[in-house]
Amino acid sequence: MELQFNKDELNFQKEVIGFLHSNLPEHLVKAARKTTAVFPEKDIALEWQAILEKKGWLVPSWPEEYGGTNWNPAQKYIFSLECSNAGAPSLIPMGLNMLGPVLIGYGTKEQKDFYLPRIISGEDYWCQGYSEPGSGSDLASLRCKAELKGDKYIINGTKIWTTHAHYANKIFCLVRTDNSGRPQQGISFLLIDMDQRGVTVEPIITLAGDHDVNQVVFNNAEAEVNNLIGEEGEGWTVAKYLLEFERGGSSASARLFKAIDLTKLLAKEIPDNGQPILSYPSYIKRLSELELRAQALQYTELRSLSAMKEGGSPGPESSMAKNLSTDLLQDITEIALDIIGYYGTPKQENIEGSNEGPIGSEKYLTQAGRYQNFRAASIYGGSREVQKNIIAKAVLGL
Repeated sequence: MELQFNKDELNFQKEVIGFLHSNLPEHLVKAARKTTAVFPEKDIALEWQAILEKKGWLVPSWPEEYGGTNWNPAQKYIFSLECSNAGAPSLIPMGLNMLGPVLIGYGTKEQKDFYLPRIISGEDYWCQGYSEPGSGSDLASLRCKAELKGDKYIINGTKIWTTHAHYANKIFCLVRTDNSGRPQQGISFLLIDMDQRGVTVEPIITLAGDHDVNQVVFNNAEAEVNNLIGEEGEGWTVAKYLLEFERGGSSASARLFKAIDLTKLLAKEIPDNGQPILSYPSYIKRLSELELRAQALQYTELRSLSAMKEGGSPGPESSMAKNLSTDLLQDITEIALDIIGYYGTPKQENIEGSNEGPIGSEKYLTQAGRYQNFRAASIYGGSREVQKNIIAKAVLGL
């Protein structure tokens, strides 16, 4: 198992660092630093998307014929790593990292030719319609119904926790097209226009006061039959294929190391009884434990990367990394909020253009929001309990 980059990969790493130094605008770095939600605002993400598209580095996981890079797994990992180290904003994954690979794997030629260029350009902005009230981790119980009438599907039902649905003009959905047989057999994967009379987006405001997620209600909404991906009743298979791409090839550890460094900086700046908080043994211990856990996550990512370089699949390491990274993220945001104390209490949503400066350092502004938003990190993208079940089956044979 090789856990070191070879000479060619190190040269590629230098190329990526140089590109980011020359092409990543400081205002995007600043915007990413102020983001408290899982994803940045649409305009921030699309500006960075356009820069990467111009370079030809936007969709490294896609085949070259559709705009991909032909990078090996190590190059993809290095690119993710250095984007994190440079403070680049996240890209919105619903189109680029989720639907795009699904279309390439299961779409017709007409679907690929129409939708893939619009994903790359940002002309279509996608959201994901999976979870429903009462159907989250147990997606097979979903009830949103699509009934075929002529050459159209008529959709009725509700999706929930739909990130950026208030921005999106398209949604890819799991819908129920058949109630006979096993629940998984009656599910289909359908593309639906958001800009129609039968679609209503209802905002859900998070504890942090952010509007990132929504409830989407379909009331006799329509979708052309040629917007069915795969065969009718094949949606469960398509959805499982999508999950292979949702977290693949990324470097969560890099962003977590940066978050730990910021937390240590807060602990150096903020005094308690006349001395920095970082001078207290209890905080030294807590922060050191966070660093050790981040290193463990990094080596888990590298083991997964090594398997992929040799032609294998990530295996249970991807589930391990998901649990390790989300648990660590939650603990980092908790200790950061603990350190800043009462500076985390005021609600300071937007100080741009205000006559009054922030209460305390600008670094304090995002800590409470991140703490609140990332309580959900152990649920979305496959809950902690679901990941443990995957690990139990793959490693222990249970």
